[in-house]
Amino acid sequence: MMKRGAAEIISEAELQAKLKKGKPLRIKLGVDPTAPDLHLGHLVVLRKLRTFQDLGHRVEFIIGDFTAQIGDPSGQSTTRPALKPQAIWENAKTYQEQVFRVLDPAKTEVRHNSSWFNIMATQGGLMELMKLATAAQMLQRADFAKRYAEATPITLLELFYPVLQGYDSVAVQADVELGGTDQKFNLLMGRQMQKEYKQEPQVVMMMPLLEGLDGTKKMSKSYGNSVAFNDPPQEMFGKLMSVPDALMPKYFELLTGADLPSVEKMHPRDAKVLLGKTIVSQFHGEDAAAAAAREFDRVFSRREAPETVPEHKTSKSPIPLIDLLAEAGLAPSKKEARRLLEQGAVEIDGKRAGGKDSIEVRKPVVIQVGKRRFARILPNES
Repeated sequence: MMKRGAAEIISEAELQAKLKKGKPLRIKLGVDPTAPDLHLGHLVVLRKLRTFQDLGHRVEFIIGDFTAQIGDPSGQSTTRPALKPQAIWENAKTYQEQVFRVLDPAKTEVRHNSSWFNIMATQGGLMELMKLATAAQMLQRADFAKRYAEATPITLLELFYPVLQGYDSVAVQADVELGGTDQKFNLLMGRQMQKEYKQEPQVVMMMPLLEGLDGTKKMSKSYGNSVAFNDPPQEMFGKLMSVPDALMPKYFELLTGADLPSVEKMHPRDAKVLLGKTIVSQFHGEDAAAAAAREFDRVFSRREAPETVPEHKTSKSPIPLIDLLAEAGLAPSKKEARRLLEQGAVEIDGKRAGGKDSIEVRKPVVIQVGKRRFARILPNES
């Protein structure tokens, strides 16, 4: 189970040697709190951390409140926008709440890297740290090399970022560091920094990046293809039912402990139901997962309205459909509402809106947009 799903381990021999010592290992994960919500892409690494905990090891969970002010340049084609300290702290607080839905708090030490970098900044330690790596070494990194070749600006802070992340491993004396495959350069920098400080270098375990619901790009809130830890049960289940069939083996391998050969024999829809129930159960409990599955069957298999539908009292009647979709929150803008109508994605009481320009609301009607958005429209009786 320790190696399940891992893309690369540097090195397996070193990991075995550390395990043979018979002592609990310090397993490090560093995250910069750049957004308020964690999603299933983060769950890949968190589950691996939990596996280590279940085997008796301790997790050093580092919240990069200092490094978040720079922004991890991994995979970035331009410099990340700077975050304000208040936003960083608010995000950091939600991260701690969310990670303990996966990790064992009793075996987790939460650290903030500002606790050592702020001290180093006032005592000249950062200057000494900068001497341990060269600009030429940083520019060997693929994303930096590409930006340099294209004359895209690279700030000195971005060049320094991998060194700071690497020093985190020194600060917590990490035995193993986990991360995604896009973090390889930063993870290996941790090994280098530990050697510079006469520590035994950490083992690096890299996990694959999880594609999002679109099946192509890595899962990210900014791409609109993510499933968040805080998604309501029905929304979470519905999103997982939309995972492309081709990605099902990867989702099961990285996000669950299910027996993979058994899953491969299942019908794709049955496998998705199992995946949905498994993930929703982890974050909301088995009862919520079962209810979400029943609601999905009711709405999408039997094409009935959900048991609970948000209500909206129309501002006037008759009312242009474009205006109604926008004011009811079924479309983010009138422009998007027009696009949805043109694509035939809008139904009124189970019938496609077709070429209707407006609607007169004399009694409650249910409007459905796409597969998951519903609203019960009430007449304005004023």
